[in-house]
Amino acid sequence: MPWRTGPAERAAGVRPDPYRVWLSEVMLQQTTVAAVRAYFHRFTQLWPTVADLAAAEDGAVMAEWAGLGYYARARNLLACARAVVRDHGGVFPASREGLLTLPGIGPYTAAAISAIAHDAPEVVLDGNVERVAARLFAVETPLPAAKPELYRLAGLLTPQRRPGDHAQAMMDLGATICTPRSPACGICPVTGFCAARRAGIAADLPRKTPKAAKPTRTGTVWVARRPDGALLVERRPERGLLGGMLGFPGDGWDGSAGAAPLDAGWRPAGEVRHTFTHFHLILQVLVAETAAAPRRGAYLAMPDLHPTDLPTLMRKAHDLALAALADASGGSI
Repeated sequence: MPWRTGPAERAAGVRPDPYRVWLSEVMLQQTTVAAVRAYFHRFTQLWPTVADLAAAEDGAVMAEWAGLGYYARARNLLACARAVVRDHGGVFPASREGLLTLPGIGPYTAAAISAIAHDAPEVVLDGNVERVAARLFAVETPLPAAKPELYRLAGLLTPQRRPGDHAQAMMDLGATICTPRSPACGICPVTGFCAARRAGIAADLPRKTPKAAKPTRTGTVWVARRPDGALLVERRPERGLLGGMLGFPGDGWDGSAGAAPLDAGWRPAGEVRHTFTHFHLILQVLVAETAAAPRRGAYLAMPDLHPTDLPTLMRKAHDLALAALADASGGSI
């Protein structure tokens, strides 16, 4: 993994870079390694140090984050980088306690940075480690109620020697062998110590309290194109869904209410569907070709606006709207 320090570097006494460890951990929250790898490469090429990231423009960082989802993480990323530079001279605190004072860093991320970058014997408990601990000790209490017990048990396994390597090994074990479905117990290096394996319930753990069904919200988004090809967009409020991101004017789905951003011959282009953490969304997309001045937002043209700068939901609306506009104009976009 590109954020890890290789054996040769470790043998030469090179420690993992706290900046790269932190960046990877923030990106990996609610996201897979496969999805994160390319983003991590781009971020570290554009902003190789925490000082570089702290000095970056908000819009540039949000644009590079587009597609990773959970955009509050990107806002916290900038806030944290700037706090490290402003309050700590550009150096991440080494202790878990010090890391917890930074914006967007919670107990898990603080423990991971402290253990991996500084070899502190912290208990690093992510979803993979929870699963390994639940199976090793046959914990049948369902999550999330089992979290305190799993934290305690994972602490019993955490060594004083090379705790950073141990933390990463536990995460890798859960990600590659002790997987949620069909765990590969036959090749597991700790199968002889696994109480769930002995009891024949490894694949059933950890148990989880059933989740409530996600509600479905509906809303409207307006995509207006000026004769010169510029599209009407607006910057969303810093707080709330897709905070700080560029998007098309809309209402309803995020608790907002309002009329169309300008008077035009709006026509339906269809609907897009998207799922957020806590709800499903059905968004009606309305389109118009117009030169009218907007009551909200501003027109942007290429190269100031590129679809990849938009969050996934708005890219869906963009693609649907432009296809509808092309159909209306005989195939010319």
